[in-house]
Amino acid sequence: MTDEPRPHEPELPDEVAARRSGLRTGWTTGTCASAAAKAAAIGLASGTVPGEVEIGLPNGSRVSFPVEGAGPVAPGGAAIAVVVKDAGDDPDCTDGARMTATAEWLERSNSRDLHELGAGPGIGTITKPGLGLPLGAPAINPVPRRMILAALAEVPGVGTDGRAVRVVFSVPGGEEMAAQTSNERLGIVGGISILGTSGIVRPFSTAAYRASVVQQVDVAGAQGEHKMVLCTGARSERAAMATYRGLDRVCFVEVGDFTGIALRRCVSAGMDAAAVVAMAGKITKLAAGVMMTHWNRSVVDNELLARVAREAGAPAGAVSAATETATARHVFEVCVAAGALAPLERLCELAAANCRAHVTDRLAIEVLMVDFEGERVVARA
Repeated sequence: MTDEPRPHEPELPDEVAARRSGLRTGWTTGTCASAAAKAAAIGLASGTVPGEVEIGLPNGSRVSFPVEGAGPVAPGGAAIAVVVKDAGDDPDCTDGARMTATAEWLERSNSRDLHELGAGPGIGTITKPGLGLPLGAPAINPVPRRMILAALAEVPGVGTDGRAVRVVFSVPGGEEMAAQTSNERLGIVGGISILGTSGIVRPFSTAAYRASVVQQVDVAGAQGEHKMVLCTGARSERAAMATYRGLDRVCFVEVGDFTGIALRRCVSAGMDAAAVVAMAGKITKLAAGVMMTHWNRSVVDNELLARVAREAGAPAGAVSAATETATARHVFEVCVAAGALAPLERLCELAAANCRAHVTDRLAIEVLMVDFEGERVVARA
């Protein structure tokens, strides 16, 4: 064993590294898919799949991966490359997944991009609205899609002179892996999703994440701050920082699913006020009185969504959307498209009331609902 980092392990900020001491980072399915796609495309263009490939991450750093299936490609045949996912020390059900990319030339692209990306065995397909992806599309989230296309653009002979490729991803055993996730309930069928926003899996146990939330609130309290902004993720935090420009960065904390714990800690740290900044799904759960919002401990209350939509005088489409999907996102999108924000504002009001009750009115609390890109606040109470 050695104390030196792995050659391609991303460098972390000191305070983050300290919290994760002894835990090894890993790679997302999106990163592995990007590497496999590039290797397969190189094989298609050059006639030989390489034994190693380098790709870029969203933060601009470069990482290399070993490739299985290296060797010559049959003339006129498809090129196949495999990158095995290493999730580091994260207890990820996709650790060890053999992300497989099969590349072939595409005569004419029907895709919005030059290249086409497809789902093979073990990769999920979108079957319900509300996930921000078209119905029937492969379950490849936006950031991984951009990573894959960027990786393909680096391959000489691919993407030039109209030479487009179709890359189909597959994972042996992907359906069994997906059974351990929320994919089926969300209408993602056939396998796992290709995910990731940073390209890096940072291992956080539940206990460690909870401890980090508590610690950050305590640090802000120790610095004399009186208001915390509790964000459920990186995108909501981005919108929160744009909204509360006068607050010090120490006042912003990503609480994940631990909203209730964070609120109680704000009280014990001497805070006077808190803002909860989240997207529609988390706020709907808070509106139902659920303070621990992890997907496997709670589900979106469709009856609540429908009741709020009716009481707020929402269009019929918004009311029916509440009962036809397992996600609050679909209702959010219908309301925004119709310009009917009253149901979203009412959800924020209910969430704020439940948050205040959770701490017996010892905090002044406001709730802000942001869009799914983290660009703007859509409703607040």
